[in-house]
Amino acid sequence: MADTLLAIDWGTTNRRIYRIEAGAVVHTHQDGLGVTSVTDFDAAVGEVRAQFGDHPMLMAGMVGSSIGWRVAPYVAAPAGIAELAAKLMRVDARTAIVPGVSTTADGRADVMRGEEVQLLGAVAAGLVPPDAVLVQPGTHSKWARMADGRIAAFSTAMTGELFALLRGHGVLAQQLGGDPALGPAFLDGVADARNRRDLLTDLFGIRAAGLLGMRADGDAPAYASGLLIGTEVAARLSETDADRVHILAGNALGQLYVAAIEAHGRQAVLINSSAAFVAGVTAIQGFQA
Repeated sequence: MADTLLAIDWGTTNRRIYRIEAGAVVHTHQDGLGVTSVTDFDAAVGEVRAQFGDHPMLMAGMVGSSIGWRVAPYVAAPAGIAELAAKLMRVDARTAIVPGVSTTADGRADVMRGEEVQLLGAVAAGLVPPDAVLVQPGTHSKWARMADGRIAAFSTAMTGELFALLRGHGVLAQQLGGDPALGPAFLDGVADARNRRDLLTDLFGIRAAGLLGMRADGDAPAYASGLLIGTEVAARLSETDADRVHILAGNALGQLYVAAIEAHGRQAVLINSSAAFVAGVTAIQGFQA
């Protein structure tokens, strides 16, 4: 493995760059130059090397999609470090893109790009056991079952995107302007999602509760977030008897998922997603050396 590696977690709207020396991160940089903001990837990659050093580069995320730089393949689950390393998309001798992972289990298609590095890295770094259930909250939340350190199965929920759409358009937009916070309103949403399992009706109930003075509009964002996250969590936990779920997320969003999972009587453990990504790309780079 090269002594120095530039690793990029390159998503749709954001980009995080890591300079890794002898397996340790010595510098990080985050910006809003996601793939939809880049028109010349060759130039963008050249600028990264000019700023952080002319070193081998390994990228993951939407940079390997049809809206990115090159279309990297999907590796079918179950997949581990070896499978990803074998299917790297080589841009040139010193630049590669990690493939995504796909599944068609039970007749339902699903894909991921970027999350696979965090999932496998979490195991490689010893942050989670080889057999575990992990969730990566976000615009498109991923739930994955790890078996023997490999991604055995996974599913995606459009929870974050749906919340953003509700906030930006439609009859609830005026009530959902604030940021959701962990508190009684959020937990009420989680409980209603678990007990009533009637998401579409409960969403309209946000408007009705405001009109009839049953809930302050200031609590509406937290309640709506609780409904959506609670629906996601209830569905996924119904598929597993695991008593512990590991969450790869930042603290703010991660704590909402901790609360929703613990409301079901399961244990939730928050994991550093950046550390997992670094461990994942380092393991992939080391495997192919």
